[in-house]
Amino acid sequence: MDLWVVIPAYNEATGIEATLRALEAQDDSAFTVLVVDNMSTDGTAEVVKSYAATSSMAIRVVQESRKGTGAASDTGVRHAIAQGATHLARTDADCVPRRDWVRAIRRAFGEGLEMVGGKLRPRTDEFPLKLWERRLIPFVVGVAAAFGRLRPGNRDAAYLGPYVMMPGATLAITASLYERSGGFPRTAIEEVHEDRALVNRVRKVTGAYASRRDVVVYGSVRRLRAYGLAGTLAWYADHHYRPDVVDVR
Repeated sequence: MDLWVVIPAYNEATGIEATLRALEAQDDSAFTVLVVDNMSTDGTAEVVKSYAATSSMAIRVVQESRKGTGAASDTGVRHAIAQGATHLARTDADCVPRRDWVRAIRRAFGEGLEMVGGKLRPRTDEFPLKLWERRLIPFVVGVAAAFGRLRPGNRDAAYLGPYVMMPGATLAITASLYERSGGFPRTAIEEVHEDRALVNRVRKVTGAYASRRDVVVYGSVRRLRAYGLAGTLAWYADHHYRPDVVDVR
């Protein structure tokens, strides 16, 4: 298993080191990190390269000029596959994977899954969280998952298995399935939720996918703080809420 972790990043110079440190602290270190700099203007790529210079991890950086999490993720995954990757994991540049994240992903693949989803929990290291924020992140994810199971676009006779919500911040897929399914759509986050699109592409190819409780990543609450509860729920429900500034920092 040649595992690569792909991280799309746009203007994450001030925070991406926390993600890299969490990956360096993994109790399974047999993987390569690939950061896809999505035309950042704040020196994100330089921060990553500086970190890589003294890190024990294998860290690489590539560029993607087309703005969008889907486009950047697809470029990263396909670059990794071209370099020999057999399995890909993805997280985001404002997230902190739990120490056993890679090991749990590897275990899931070993049990026969071709695509693995995980659980997204609120970060507590970014800034002090209010009680409602601690509780609302799981609530928002749960509402989005329930809505996803009911929405007509996720229900089709062509699908080989049920809809399962897999946040882009904590998912993994085999190189073979990525290529067979067509991979992430090359879109921006405000156009399409690329993680849901990938799940539905996979569902037309195989039923060997599942969400695992032990595949845990801690995510930023900055979008929830910027959009509010109603705005965040509407954003994840097909972008019914469209703020003037999408890239929350």
